[in-house]
Amino acid sequence: MKLFFKKTGEGKALFILHGLFGLGDNWNSFSKYFSSIGFCCYAIDLRNHGRSPHSDDFSYESMAEDVRELMDEEGLAKVILLGHSMGGKVAMFFADKYPERLEKLIIADIAPRHYAPHHQSVLSALHSAQPENASGRKEVEEQLRISIHDEATLQFLLKNLYWNEEQKLDWRFYLSAIEKNIDNIGKAFQPSAPIDVPTLFIRGQRSGYISQTDETEIRQLFTRVMIVTVKDAGHWVHAENPIEFGEVVKNYLGKD
Repeated sequence: MKLFFKKTGEGKALFILHGLFGLGDNWNSFSKYFSSIGFCCYAIDLRNHGRSPHSDDFSYESMAEDVRELMDEEGLAKVILLGHSMGGKVAMFFADKYPERLEKLIIADIAPRHYAPHHQSVLSALHSAQPENASGRKEVEEQLRISIHDEATLQFLLKNLYWNEEQKLDWRFYLSAIEKNIDNIGKAFQPSAPIDVPTLFIRGQRSGYISQTDETEIRQLFTRVMIVTVKDAGHWVHAENPIEFGEVVKNYLGKD
């Protein structure tokens, strides 16, 4: 699948993979920052998200293949992969199949373990919003506010709203495929062999996504791994403490 991406800067290739319901544009500020320190950043829309094509096939294996196809199209032998949440799991699956094509791996606030489905309230809210029948963005926002009370989550979802060719509001993500495959998003990562790629796991101090038990498993599955905690941040570690997150990534990218 031919993915949509925005390319910024020159230097070693750094692929950025967003999380569920996200898009590459969520990472624009980091693309600018990392490009300013000598990297060529690719802010990518994963399948069924953003401006990338839609498909009923929505698995980590297929998303990892999409990343490999993009590398081939761009003529890149190796890249650095940075993935947040679902994007971090995509990066893990890619590392298992194509370790030789990675310089480094950076996983933001997701562990290899299985996660039980926990997006039902968001899915229900997105359905009830019915953007195709709305007269404007404000109407969709007001409908979402009935169920979604966290302002950051609300604004994050609203970034996906756009006017389609029929001049109706719509979501950029493919809601039907996401809903049908939501169990796959929580799938555990079980590599064929320990991952021998330099790897950094970043967790938010207030996030429950990477526990002490997860740390033990991470060190078993990744042979060359560092785990760093970003203070004053939850699951949206890059958004809640962008300065420290940026410094942690910058310092890791500078290591040989």
